[in-house]
Amino acid sequence: MQVFSNARRLSIRVLRPSVLLNSDHRLLSPDIQILVSSNASHQHQHHQWQHSNTFCSCSLCSSGNRLQTPRDMMYSMMTSKVSFSSETTSSVEGTPTETVKELSDKILESVNVKRTMSPNSWTWSLIENCKNHEDIKILFDVLENLRRFRLSNLRIHDNFNCNLCREVTKACVRVGALDFAKKALWKHNMYGLTPSVGSAHHILLYAKDHKDTKLMVEVMRLLKVNCLPLQPGTADIVFRICYDTDDSELIAKYAKRFVMAGVKLREPSFEIWMEFAAKIGDTESLWKIEKLRSESMKQHSLGTGFSCTKGFLLERKPGEAAAVIQILNQTLSDAKKPGIMVELQKLVNEWPFEVIKRQKQEDKKALATALKSDIPAMVAALLSVGLKVSVNLDDLAREEGVLS
Repeated sequence: MQVFSNARRLSIRVLRPSVLLNSDHRLLSPDIQILVSSNASHQHQHHQWQHSNTFCSCSLCSSGNRLQTPRDMMYSMMTSKVSFSSETTSSVEGTPTETVKELSDKILESVNVKRTMSPNSWTWSLIENCKNHEDIKILFDVLENLRRFRLSNLRIHDNFNCNLCREVTKACVRVGALDFAKKALWKHNMYGLTPSVGSAHHILLYAKDHKDTKLMVEVMRLLKVNCLPLQPGTADIVFRICYDTDDSELIAKYAKRFVMAGVKLREPSFEIWMEFAAKIGDTESLWKIEKLRSESMKQHSLGTGFSCTKGFLLERKPGEAAAVIQILNQTLSDAKKPGIMVELQKLVNEWPFEVIKRQKQEDKKALATALKSDIPAMVAALLSVGLKVSVNLDDLAREEGVLS
């Protein structure tokens, strides 16, 4: 019992809040490249939008039919040059669906011929019925016409609300029209869209499903240049993408950005961040992340607790590792306690191979030998205090398995 008492004191000392965000370690402070070219591009686009907005207010001819004036042609030339960097579009553009074509014709006839604002229900129905890239293209053309009508005829300078922007982005992602989805994140746009981080989340979730770090980086850049505030949910998605793609540099870069922006990270983000540190054997970063976590959360989750257990094992402290598991057994709800045995078996069967293969060749054998000794010692310590554990240590006992 003295081992567990000492372990608790040690854990309190180690987990005391004190995070060094300017550390040199892999998951905390990589060199962050400042995208000067991206910022310059944004400034150029911002200048273009300012000119574009002046042309949006041009009056339409009294006969009701919209003529292609020199000003309109100049407007079209300028907006066609605006670049939204994206290599990912719908693989099959297809042809416009009949419903979308009918709705768009009705809306355009209303604003360009009848000179009256079309019902909002038509616009929402148009968004819902988009099925391919061509449908989205028509949708954005309609939005541009609606914005122009609101501005020139109704003298409404405000954009559409952010709910419409989110639904538009969701429709773009649904059909794979990511080039248009990213247009919805620009603060200065000719479609009357109000960008929000909620819209960005739809694109990030697509990036997560497809393990697309390039798309994630581009969305994060758009959030930055358009001054859209980061949210805890953004961190959850970004950390998961970095974890799934095994990218330690990106998770370090964006973790620092979230922390410096004052984002209050949630439990899922800490679980992923700490698990990644334990997976690659970066104990120094692990403890610093844990100190940051302890500032906002008193108790461990199953995930963060087992990351600390792995950290102690990497430091050859099986008694302290066992103490963390015992504390989890005392603090977790009855519904979550069965997860302890699941995570313990994964710690024995999967984690050693993951962490060893990421070490330098000359360090692998020493770590394998240490884990083969310390993991059984941790299990024995758990049994000695009456914790009922049943794990299969056979794979760990085979040296050739651990070192493979």
